[in-house]
Amino acid sequence: MILKKSTVLIVDDDPDVLTAVKLLLKTEAAEVITEKNPENLNWLLQRNQVDLVLLDMNFNSAINTGNEGIYWLRKIKEWKPNVCIIMITAYGDIDLAVRSLKEGANDFIVKPWHNEKLIGTIKELLDKKEGVKTTKSSVKGSGQTSLLGDSDVMQDIFFKVNKIAPTDANILILGENGTGKDLMAKAIHERSLRADKPFIKVDVGALTDTLFESELFGHKKGAYTDAREDRTGRFEDAEGGTLFLDEIGNISLQQQAKLLTVLQNRQVTRLGTNKAVDIDIRLICATNLPLSELANENRFRKDLIYRINTVEINMPPLRKRNDDIILIARHFAKMYAGKYLKPSVDFDTSAINKLKSYSYPGNVRELQYTIERAVIMADSSTLNADDLIFSILETQPDVVEDDDNIPLSTLEKNAILRVIEKHNGNITRAAKELGLTRTALYRRLSKYDI
Repeated sequence: MILKKSTVLIVDDDPDVLTAVKLLLKTEAAEVITEKNPENLNWLLQRNQVDLVLLDMNFNSAINTGNEGIYWLRKIKEWKPNVCIIMITAYGDIDLAVRSLKEGANDFIVKPWHNEKLIGTIKELLDKKEGVKTTKSSVKGSGQTSLLGDSDVMQDIFFKVNKIAPTDANILILGENGTGKDLMAKAIHERSLRADKPFIKVDVGALTDTLFESELFGHKKGAYTDAREDRTGRFEDAEGGTLFLDEIGNISLQQQAKLLTVLQNRQVTRLGTNKAVDIDIRLICATNLPLSELANENRFRKDLIYRINTVEINMPPLRKRNDDIILIARHFAKMYAGKYLKPSVDFDTSAINKLKSYSYPGNVRELQYTIERAVIMADSSTLNADDLIFSILETQPDVVEDDDNIPLSTLEKNAILRVIEKHNGNITRAAKELGLTRTALYRRLSKYDI
């Protein structure tokens, strides 16, 4: 919807704000309505065909909760669920504004704002509401960190990332294995105000209780048998920057309690000492567990979920973003053609059809390694369907011949053994070829007693 044809409602108890925004939008919008009292919102929304609401976060009204903006946001979503809403906030209330995104707000602006940016934000939201296609197909940080996608679901994620990355809000990234959660964490860091500070990643799901404390909080020499020297923990290593805790859903309740204490106090105490050290970090966590399963208090503390989940990002499986498959495949083909000194590589119709019809249980990671293998083995600069071989670890055969009545678990075990032997026991290289994380491969080694 073009702004020139739209009605904008501004709700703020500051008359100077109402006047300033009305003057700014007077020549941009079809109609601009101003209102000081949010209790008149329902009447205004019923009487007028409002396309977008600019809503202040705080009012001196009868609804005195300290979160007045959130209250009225919920009311607007209840009365007019299709209306675009932009929250107006002061810099000190950014965490509350980020929370408003989870409650259904489309965006927020910080006082004092730049007029051009405000108008641009309004136009972008109204265009998106009308279905005008955005041209943004990636979120990029510095270096090689990028996330690709033209699909609607990825466009929504890119929009959210652009809003939350510059804040210090704690972020929980959800998604199946291979969807790019670690890449998303890195991209958020590189778009944040902490980009020039450390980005520290810890796979907490693979740590024992003792290693958990030592790895995250550090230790003094002699704190336990193998503590031969003083060591800082990852919290201290990430000082001023971002700490990324991967596989957070796999830590024990005891580990959760210790992590919660550190996050609440913003201090760590190394093993073997009573001296607390202040920390200043931005926390990003990731898990492949759905939030509903994570919320089971027998498995995960709800108070910790609230602490790590100011904003959540759901990374969609590749099967739910079919429009992005060829875009991503061409990205990997170009990357690996350069890496292995091959000519430019593309796909013929049979390859494209095969790529688009596959379900990708291993998600983007499986697609990546499929393309890498194809580029290495290809004799031509044009890949066909026969060049694309998906991982045996992810592909389950529809029919097992009676003469070859071999359980799938045996096939998987044998495949793992072959690849590990091929790489002379190098787990990192074996995991890469199999399209798994090192932790996932270790779990399979334990499962099959290898």
